[in-house]
Formats: sequence, C-alpha cells, structure tokens
Amino acid sequence: MNTLKRFKVIILITALVVTSGACNRAQNGSYPDNQGTIVISGAWALYPMMTRWAEEYQKLHPGVEFDISAGGAGKGMADVLAGAVDIGMVSRDITPQEETIGAYWIAVTKDAVFPVVNATNPAVPQMLKKGVLRQTFEGIFITGQITSWGQVIGDSLMSQEIHVYTRSDAAGAPETWAKYLGGVQEDLLGVGVFGDPGLLEAVVRDPLGIGYNNLGYAYDNASGRPVTGAVVVPIDVNENGRADPEELLETKLEAVEMVAKGLYPSPPARNLNLVTKGTPSSLVRAFIEWILTGGQYFVGEAGYVQLGPDQLSAGLTKLR
Repeated sequence: MNTLKRFKVIILITALVVTSGACNRAQNGSYPDNQGTIVISGAWALYPMMTRWAEEYQKLHPGVEFDISAGGAGKGMADVLAGAVDIGMVSRDITPQEETIGAYWIAVTKDAVFPVVNATNPAVPQMLKKGVLRQTFEGIFITGQITSWGQVIGDSLMSQEIHVYTRSDAAGAPETWAKYLGGVQEDLLGVGVFGDPGLLEAVVRDPLGIGYNNLGYAYDNASGRPVTGAVVVPIDVNENGRADPEELLETKLEAVEMVAKGLYPSPPARNLNLVTKGTPSSLVRAFIEWILTGGQYFVGEAGYVQLGPDQLSAGLTKLR
C-alpha cells in the first residue's frame, strides 16, 4: 500500500471511530446518570419534533422521563434562564445579550414560517396564480397601507376587508415573520391570538382572515396538504408576477424541499435551537448529542428540515 492510500485509510478509520463513538455514547447510555427527568418548554415550532425525539429516546433509555410543554420561544428562553426547566426550545437566533447571561445554545433542525389564509377567501384563486409580493405582506402586517383583498390581487372591484391575525405571545414565529417584513414582533398589526394552533384556528374560522404559521402547523402531517380550511399563500420571491412551481407550496414535502434547498426566503426560514443555562448536565448533554446523531433519522419523517453535515458537526463539537 502506498503512502497516499495508507493516509486515506487512516482518515476513514478515524472518521468512523469518531462517529461511532458519538452514537454509542448517546444510544448505549455510557453517561453515568442516564436516568432522571428532563423538563423542556418553549417554541411551538419545535414542540412536535421534540415530543417525537423524546418518545424515541425513551425506547433506548427507559430510565429517562420527559416533561414537555409549549408556550412560545419567549417562554422557553425565560424559563431556562430562570432555572425553571432543563431545556428551552427557541425558534429564533440567540442574542449576544442572552449568551452573556448564560444562554448555551445548539441548532438541531430547521423549518420556516408561512403566510396562511382561509381556503374560502375570494382572493385565493388569484393569489395562487400570481403569488404575493413581500412588499404586499409588509403593507398588510406592518404599515397597514393594504386593507382590502382587492389591493392584494389588483382588483378594484373586490372591496372585502382584510382581517389580520398575529401572535399575542412572545415567540419565534412572529419575530421571524416580522424580521422578513423589516420589523420586529411588536410592529405586527392584527388581532393577537395565543400560540400556533390558536392563530391557525382564527384564520380557518374567518373567510377574510390572514395569519402565519410554522411548517408543522400550516400543513397536516398525515395528508401532507395544508390544514383543512387553510391555504398557504405563495410568496412571489422573484417578483415576476406569477406563482412559479417552486413558489407554489401545495404540499408539506414541497415546502420542506424548498427550505432545504435554500429557495424559500430566510427569514422566514430559520434554524430551531435548544438552549440550556450554561453547559448542560450529562443527562441533558446525552439527549442533545443523540438528537444530533441518531435523532436526525426522524427529522424528515416528522416533516422538518435536517441541518447540513457541517452544522451538525459544529453542534457536536460545541457540545463536547
């Protein structure tokens, strides 16, 4: 064997040993206290994925219990920094100030926020044909200059008023949606509704309603289509006056693919993070390490977007 081939073999074996070691520690429970209860709260965006991860992890480690609740990214961050929970689920970037006061974070998956309207809205056919410009959403949610559905689709004969709904709780989805539109959550107009499910329900009940939802709430996981009574509005990203195939996200699979390929704007696409107060305990560290390794198997299945190999590797390096 020549020197070059021997060098390649050594690199391959080293990589396999490192990867195997991470999986074995997380799955075989070599951490000394791989039993106990992990308390988690925070972003609605991460809640479905986290419950799935917890379910699968318990199959490997029956001695680990989970107490998981959703209430918005703001609650997750506040709870973890107050020492009330072990892990906060946060669906936005962590600020330098939060890091200064002890927020230790790791990205674990990715999703996006999507504009949603009622399926019976009279403007739906034209929106699905033309798409809607970012500037139009800004006029609806930020400046309030666009108040009728006729203004949205360019039809002066359609005078129905737009009923805007937003989140009442501090959360990653409204912050991310506002950031896309050039503002912050406090700038968003509309009737405040608590939580992702509540916001979606408000729009489904109102034929003239508009809101925004995380991927796991805008689409039904069983059918892969938008939730019954709702339509995901295509964003005219390239501003060509029509909803191109890559902008017309009629299924959850299409939405996931566009986010994964970077074709959906970011924001409102963004990473979802787990936050602990300072370096996590060995019990929590084992769970997060498993999420970044064996747990990634369930990401696509649950309808989320898997992070790239470099991001996962960076997370594991940081965790150790």
